Amino acid sequence: MTAEDVAPPLPRLSLRDPLPPVIEDATALRDYCDAVATGSGPVALDAERASGYRYSQRAYLVQVRREGAGTALIDPIATGDLTVLDDAIGDTEWILHAATQDLACLAEVGLRPRRLFDTEHAGRLLNLPRVGLASLVEHYLDQSLAKEHSAADWSTRPLPEPWLVYAALDVEVLIEIRDRIEADLEKAGKTEWAAQDFEALLSFTGAPVREEPWRRTSGIHQARGRRALGLVREIWEARDAIAAERDVSPGRILPDSSILEMARTPPANIDELKQMKIMRNRGPRRFVGEWHDAVERGLAMPDADLPRTSPRRDGPPPPRAWAEKFPEAARRLGRCREAVTALAVEHDVPAENLLSPQLVRAIAWEPPDSVSAGSVGDVLAAGGARPWQIELTAAPLAHALEFVDVAPPGE
Repeated sequence: MTAEDVAPPLPRLSLRDPLPPVIEDATALRDYCDAVATGSGPVALDAERASGYRYSQRAYLVQVRREGAGTALIDPIATGDLTVLDDAIGDTEWILHAATQDLACLAEVGLRPRRLFDTEHAGRLLNLPRVGLASLVEHYLDQSLAKEHSAADWSTRPLPEPWLVYAALDVEVLIEIRDRIEADLEKAGKTEWAAQDFEALLSFTGAPVREEPWRRTSGIHQARGRRALGLVREIWEARDAIAAERDVSPGRILPDSSILEMARTPPANIDELKQMKIMRNRGPRRFVGEWHDAVERGLAMPDADLPRTSPRRDGPPPPRAWAEKFPEAARRLGRCREAVTALAVEHDVPAENLLSPQLVRAIAWEPPDSVSAGSVGDVLAAGGARPWQIELTAAPLAHALEFVDVAPPGE
């Protein structure tokens, strides 16, 4: 490879306008809202949280941009409720990138879209190889967008100027990218697909609450037996209560690895707990009494109250178990997946965006009594599929379900 073969680095994106001061009081907020109300075009929004540092998923900075109003960096901790901004925006279209990451925390401060455009989701519908904001900036604007502050502790006050520049850039590019993506959607015949998906996002309120969130403990497979799982649950719940009260990320109170160590080899008493290696760090040691009480509860728990070795499931079992235990369902699933994959290739869209894998599994596990395109479409609609998805997939899935109950030769 010669020097001529190496592409020169893309120019780094920089702010077009001077960095605005952070809005921290009602007067400055009201002045900006007046500008938004008289501005033109859609409104770009973003939010910065402190994931990994704080327990809550609240927004610690809200970024807004609209033509005629410019960019605003708003501190919702200082200003409180942003309903005045929501009123100023009204039914103007929002532009978000990865809307499901921000809609819930924006709703907490009084911001709820009536219309929206999600640049990340639009990129997926176009089957772009990478859909992160920095990748879209490269693809559409031929510039590079640094993301070095994405995992910063945005609850820090005052916020450093480089972080604020990073935050302002996130909304400064969204309007131009939105317009270019929309043009590509129209060329690809996917404008209506995007519109239906964006409409569905308006009702998004956050990820569903897990019934047994403690089972997400990293390395939980090392906890052998119901007693060990009971200990994991008790220690996890003690940690969660402390983290929620102090608004600190649970992993900063006690790492998952320490929960597993106490569950695998529970200390006989508090003195033995204090001698464990995991208590050498100041963080876990501060709450040694709480960990001891949790271990005591786990050890004293009646067998009938211990958790099951496997989680309760409302839906079908994991597909890996189907081939051996439910061969007919496994054959249905294989045919359904083949149909969706073929359609995804034909329409140049990721299979998971054409139809969610959960829906494909659900209909393969329990198909309608009378298989037809109409009955399959009804099942898909009940599961949240949009009309464009049903139009493309209902008939092929019905065909896949009709012919899979005959076992292959040799079974």
